[in-house]
Amino acid sequence: MLDTDPRVTEMTQATFPGKPADVEALNAATYSIMNVMGGGDSDNQNPFFWWEVMSDNCFGSGGLQDNKVKSLHHLVEMSVDQYEEPFKLLYGGIQRANNTIETIDNVPWKENEKTRRNQLLGEAYFMRGLYNLWLTQLFGDVPLITSTTVTEEMEQEVSAEEVIYPQILSDMVSGMNLMSTEKSSGHANKFVAESFIARAYMFWAGFYKNVSELASGSAPAISLVEQEGCTAASLSQADVVNYLKDVVANGGYKLCEDFRSLWQYSNSLLWDEAQDGEGHAYAFIKDMKRENCFDMPGMGNGNTEEIFQIQFMNASSWDIGGAYNAQRMYSNYISVFWGLRNGASNQNGDRNLTYPFNQGWGQGTPSCNIWDDWTAAEKAGNYEDLRKKASLIDLDNELVGYTYEKDDCEESGYSVKKYAEVNLDACEANNDTWWSKCEGYNSSSLANKMQGDHFEDFYLMRYSDVLLMLTELTGDAQYMNQVQKRAGVPETAYSLKAVQDERRWEFAFEGIRFNDMRRWTGNNPTESSYAPKALQAQKGKQIVCLGQKGNKRTMEHMTCSWAERYIATNGFVAKPQKQINLMDGKLTQNPGWDASDPKTQYKVLY
Repeated sequence: MLDTDPRVTEMTQATFPGKPADVEALNAATYSIMNVMGGGDSDNQNPFFWWEVMSDNCFGSGGLQDNKVKSLHHLVEMSVDQYEEPFKLLYGGIQRANNTIETIDNVPWKENEKTRRNQLLGEAYFMRGLYNLWLTQLFGDVPLITSTTVTEEMEQEVSAEEVIYPQILSDMVSGMNLMSTEKSSGHANKFVAESFIARAYMFWAGFYKNVSELASGSAPAISLVEQEGCTAASLSQADVVNYLKDVVANGGYKLCEDFRSLWQYSNSLLWDEAQDGEGHAYAFIKDMKRENCFDMPGMGNGNTEEIFQIQFMNASSWDIGGAYNAQRMYSNYISVFWGLRNGASNQNGDRNLTYPFNQGWGQGTPSCNIWDDWTAAEKAGNYEDLRKKASLIDLDNELVGYTYEKDDCEESGYSVKKYAEVNLDACEANNDTWWSKCEGYNSSSLANKMQGDHFEDFYLMRYSDVLLMLTELTGDAQYMNQVQKRAGVPETAYSLKAVQDERRWEFAFEGIRFNDMRRWTGNNPTESSYAPKALQAQKGKQIVCLGQKGNKRTMEHMTCSWAERYIATNGFVAKPQKQINLMDGKLTQNPGWDASDPKTQYKVLY
């Protein structure tokens, strides 16, 4: 009771941070931006969801009024400020990281605290680099803010290729050299930085430098910015390979034995219901080893292949306010958006009809394309890929009574199984989630389990990504073969096509596909380039709209064609007009987003 804080009441940069715990608080605030993006309304601010909907993996779908998600799918906009939220959030995260970088030595660090100091500084550098990576992948050329005091020069839009990516990779290199190898739940470490250096470098080399096949070793080095932790003049492809090999040799990560262990539908409570012979049973996981279930040690959240993730907890609230917060930011809200649409019939989510999968918004449903392309690959290779049915729900054949709702559209007959809402017979109601039966659960923070109780980590980097990046960078198939072996598919020799397919199958619905497509396309696309061609293949697919399963429609683009819209925009979204106005001419709109052009504007189709 005698403990006091002797600092002045008002916290300023001169007095705060004043002790190590203050820096940790700043760090937590920087990380929390990821929760806002991963836990808020996904059609408004979750770029990981956006990048799946914008790819050939998903249709827009959802209810007739769900125009945001359909505009993403058709690469148009419904309003000139539609894409503003992540623009503000990411700059907010950058500002918080800058604050830590600038003020960390306000703390009188003791000699035995220098390792802790370096770790916290490394995390700030890494997170600044990560937020700038996402910012530029969304918006392209933007201002580069490297200080809490924003100078007039910093307000100027600069080249992502020539100015921002060197800073991104310098920040990640600083993080790599300052952070330790110790794993701390939810925090970055050296291996996280090494993994993301590869992802950022590969996007820069592929998209901006047009090196679509990296195994040739022809990608150029990128210049680096000298700063604490980063003293090298440049970063080469060979450096990136060495960093990934360090993750493999020294990171201690390994693939889970069973791919299904990564996803919450394999939880032991559901597995037990499959074994007991009473009530319903989910046959797809019945053959799993119980020790491989999602909630067993080494599986699920915190599993052996999880390198970096967004974590969630039971702390959402309808009363959360503030510029960089969201009401449901501590719930993995992507589960709600990919949940089975429950419309007027009120049937989807009923355990007698769709056990074990629960109701949600039914937005961003899988495209016919991913199922058809995957099935064609299986037939060509005479194998069955476990990951297909581990990633997608075949609604007509896997669920007893799925209902095609009258207020739904662009339905393919499939739903996302990864991150899907899961119920149990043991739950009290149809709209509960299995989490309510987990040890330590008390009550829903939102008093609405369907919206508030989703605590599955959202994976940002898995060990399988390190392995596949290594094969793509080196042409050495041994790394890819480990991923193929885990999936039970034939182990193949290296080819770019093999890597492209493996990445699509392994990371379906994890927010990676669209930017993979972009880097294999380069920044001068034509209709025959990878992304435009793949996106245009959606045209002509048969879809269910308005519940009319017996009278399917043909998928058509909203205003022109997917290929035309991709080529016009190069995969960037529109910069928010409000921010362009605030910047008074220092920020310019991206090509392909002239609001006076009807091809850019949302049009009601259903």
